Amino acid sequence: MKVKVIYFAAMREQAKMNEEWVETTAVNADELFDQLNETHGFSLDKSHLKVAINEDYSEFQTELKEMDTIVFIPPVAGG
Repeated sequence: MKVKVIYFAAMREQAKMNEEWVETTAVNADELFDQLNETHGFSLDKSHLKVAINEDYSEFQTELKEMDTIVFIPPVAGG
């Protein structure tokens, strides 16, 4: 299936892109993150991330569907 992944903060820097369409066999966001991590070598562990699917906060075990938009949200420090 094809899904859209949007990157923010450190993940954007490490992926060297803002977003990408990914062809995947991942069943859920957990598997998708593992696939993307193999490609991009993210420095963040998924335990430090939140995930949103189609603009709704979701669990990593949420099932993905064709054309979903997934955002992995890293921690953000502010001041």
